[in-house]
Amino acid sequence: MWTVVYSKQAAKDSKKIEQANLKQTVKHLIEIIKNNPFENPPPYEKLVGDLTGKYSRRINIRHRLVYEVFEKENTVRILRMWTHNV
Repeated sequence: MWTVVYSKQAAKDSKKIEQANLKQTVKHLIEIIKNNPFENPPPYEKLVGDLTGKYSRRINIRHRLVYEVFEKENTVRILRMWTHNV
């Protein structure tokens, strides 16, 4: 089991997620990430450019859950839950 921590921006995004009725979808994705951040399906993407080393999973067609993995600490940090711009 992995430890999940949230960035300040992810905490702000959670309010938008709730208003958009996407809370259950996000909770499900976070449970999957807690068990194994590299589990497939649902598919995840390795990000590139400024976001190299981070990963993304679809919440819906428009929004992404962006996270980074710290394997030595067995921790996943959720960066965003609304857009993929970090």
